[in-house]
Amino acid sequence: MKLLLKPLHVVYMIYAAIVFLVIMFLIIPPIFLASFLGRIKGGNIIFYFLRFWSYTWFPAVGIMVKRIYKHDKKDKTPYLYVVNHRSYLDAALAVQVMRLPFRPLGKIEMKRIPAFGYIYRQSVVMVDRSDAKARARSVREMISVIKEGVSILIFPEGTTNETDSLLQPFHNGAFRIAIETQTPIQPVLYLDNGKRLHAKGFNLNPGRCRVVYLPPVPVAGLTMEDLPALKQQVFNIMEQELKATV
Repeated sequence: MKLLLKPLHVVYMIYAAIVFLVIMFLIIPPIFLASFLGRIKGGNIIFYFLRFWSYTWFPAVGIMVKRIYKHDKKDKTPYLYVVNHRSYLDAALAVQVMRLPFRPLGKIEMKRIPAFGYIYRQSVVMVDRSDAKARARSVREMISVIKEGVSILIFPEGTTNETDSLLQPFHNGAFRIAIETQTPIQPVLYLDNGKRLHAKGFNLNPGRCRVVYLPPVPVAGLTMEDLPALKQQVFNIMEQELKATV
């Protein structure tokens, strides 16, 4: 049976890639024009085109997104979103399910991908983890973005989790920025992305993608001395929810 399904899956993968690329090339011209409107206004407009991309591509390839709210979804407060990271689908899903406006923190290496790299440069705060000065610039940019009322999304594990653990240890960056800007943290979980497209290989599968929005964690009044405890608190919240739902 698996031998019979394998050719069908190859056809499905080719179809998914073609649809992905067609939508990408359709939105590049308006993204190019929006990029002239500035880092904040232009960037916010760009995300509406990225959202169209995501809303179109996911159902086209048979991936159904389900949102699960465990807090007041009407709340319009800018947040620092911290999200678990198990799949290359995570960024594509984020532009659909995270409340606009927001900016993700992304690896600088992705900007080198032909065509996609241009969109990437216009829509994320890039970080070069191998360069301390570059990391500092990224932090300053994220802080300035938050002060403009734009939320930030960070994968606190730092890279895709390819292990059997529910979560990898968190880096300090997200929690340092939250404390410095006094921005509340909202943990978010992507429960099924690793099943749809695992980080270890490009093997896309149709099915559901559940997104769980956990209650925000306030940081008002916290100082850098509280950073380790805050990081552990958020880690525990996310790990406990993963244990209960995965």
